[in-house]
Amino acid sequence: MHLCYFDENKHYVGNPYFFLGGLLIPDSKAIEFESTLSQIAFNFFGSRTMTQQNEIHGKDIFHGKGNAKGRKLDERIQVFKDITNFLITNKIPIRLVCINVVDHKAKYYYAMPPYRLGLMLMLERFCAYLDKVKDIGLVFGDYEADEVTNAVVDFSEYKNQGKTPMYYGRPLGRLLDTVYFTQSHHSRFLQVADLIVYMAGRYEHASAPAKSWHEKEVEACWQKIKASSEFFIQHWP
Repeated sequence: MHLCYFDENKHYVGNPYFFLGGLLIPDSKAIEFESTLSQIAFNFFGSRTMTQQNEIHGKDIFHGKGNAKGRKLDERIQVFKDITNFLITNKIPIRLVCINVVDHKAKYYYAMPPYRLGLMLMLERFCAYLDKVKDIGLVFGDYEADEVTNAVVDFSEYKNQGKTPMYYGRPLGRLLDTVYFTQSHHSRFLQVADLIVYMAGRYEHASAPAKSWHEKEVEACWQKIKASSEFFIQHWP
């Protein structure tokens, strides 16, 4: 079995790109991988406890805000490097969906809301990988109060209908039960999904090359992740 984790970013005026993405963890490696991530967290926070004070959160760590306030720049950048090394060394499958919300709404008169569309495409990408390795999976998402009910209902309907409702819709039978939601500070794997989505949102459509040292370092992490053998991003529309 694989454990599939996803998170999302926020789109806004001036940045129409909505990203939803994450990673797949084989259950046989989950304990080992969680231990590695706990060590990375301990190296930065000095604690392994699963609290908001010890949460690996991409935006806060990059900008030195929240629980990363006052920390040295090189220490914060090292977290991105450590997570990148964790992903690449362990050949962890990474899947992302990028929706240009402006183009999506312009193309489809009755456009599906971005989160619901993104989740549907994300579930398809998870299933495509599970088909390849002939395995089953459970899906876990970062808790978004406004989206949970729709996500659970949509997933149930897709399974009952036998496939997602797109023209090239695909079955989701390899995904079990329902979509589970929890707070990201309760899951190191969701925190990794957060870092992946943060880097994607920051660098995938960057208008200019990175100039500062820390921007170059984190962008290099993103490029290494993209170059890994188990990376895939779907652009929509």
